[in-house]
Amino acid sequence: MNFKNILFDKLEHIALITLNRQDKLNALNNELFNELNEAISNIELDKDIQFVILTGSGDKAFAAGADIKELHDAISCKQFSEHGSKVMARLEQLSIPVVAAINGFALGGGLELALACHIRFASDKAKFGQPEVNLGIIPGYGATQRLPRIIGKAKSMELILSAKTIDAQTAKEIGLVNDVFPHSELMSKTFEFANLVLSKSPIAVSAAVDCINASEQLSLQEGLAFESRKFGDVGSSADFKEGTEAFLEKRQAKFIGK
Repeated sequence: MNFKNILFDKLEHIALITLNRQDKLNALNNELFNELNEAISNIELDKDIQFVILTGSGDKAFAAGADIKELHDAISCKQFSEHGSKVMARLEQLSIPVVAAINGFALGGGLELALACHIRFASDKAKFGQPEVNLGIIPGYGATQRLPRIIGKAKSMELILSAKTIDAQTAKEIGLVNDVFPHSELMSKTFEFANLVLSKSPIAVSAAVDCINASEQLSLQEGLAFESRKFGDVGSSADFKEGTEAFLEKRQAKFIGK
């Protein structure tokens, strides 16, 4: 796949997406969103892909925000917001794990893209912030909705209203990122986690992702019913039979994804 604004690599069962506007600190523009949208479609169609890693090119930025010139020239700020939001929602709703490897600045839309990922690992050099109020606007790609769900209402108010930037360790302390690694180890640690997940039943992993995603839209009662249905689905799989037999026989399970 030939893209201009992203790199797309398939490494066995892992799709590695790299934001590739290094001279612009990987700022998000419409072309990048179009390419990311196409990459998501390719992932959905390729059943061999069981894990997604999203990162930025270079050592400075994951994504330093939306392309400000493109935003300034936009005919409709509402359409500008909706376009990026729809792509991020598609990424978030993938039925396989999506992990952001945040290698530098994750500001504005860049942080919002990371928030749309299921898990966030950060370099110790990473910086985080929602600086939109400095520009006379608000976050437009979901931060006002996702950030409170992840770190709570009060801390989200603080970050969005102050537009201040925080470091990686602070981001971990408030639950914004799952873990922080030395910059040189970020990708190797992310792939280590990916391979750990890939050693599990892909059917079970996918069902768990779907259930956790659904928890944000469903009531507790609805969510429990959804979980039970998914539990029944995976309980009829060959992987379930193999996993339980392997446990009883005290051996390593050999999952086949069926």
